[in-house]
Amino acid sequence: MGSTTTSSFGRAAVVTAALLVAACARLYVSPLAPPPHRDEIAAGYDVTWAAIVRALAKENVALRAIARDSGVIASDDFIAPIGVYADCGRIGDDRLEGEALASFTLFVEPNGTHTKVQINAKMRTHMHRKGGSGKLHPMPVYQCASTGRFEANLLDTVRELVRE
Repeated sequence: MGSTTTSSFGRAAVVTAALLVAACARLYVSPLAPPPHRDEIAAGYDVTWAAIVRALAKENVALRAIARDSGVIASDDFIAPIGVYADCGRIGDDRLEGEALASFTLFVEPNGTHTKVQINAKMRTHMHRKGGSGKLHPMPVYQCASTGRFEANLLDTVRELVRE
């Protein structure tokens, strides 16, 4: 019976084709996500809260939610160049470049004469390409990790503002 030979040959062809496609594909390596950025500001809650709001306004960050009584500020998504605020990993040996959508949630809590601040980041690719050349693509979407620059810059600005 020829059908057994034909079906075995068909399966072998499918497996071989799948292996060839897998061999040509490059592995996506995502960046390691850092823990939330935590710091303490040497000023009271009210002064620190006002400084955070002013610092976000200086950076032109659109806010989605702001709740002073619970100490939470959430930003809308904004576009940031990959490599500045976002590390989106690499495909094979090539880093992803382009633009990322970033958003931050800040948790502000009084701690005596100081104020604790925690910043959580959420990022993903918006328009990206593999390496330094080529057309930008919206798909697939890759998760990104914060470089920590936005958080450090924001808290530096807050420290300057509380001194004023």
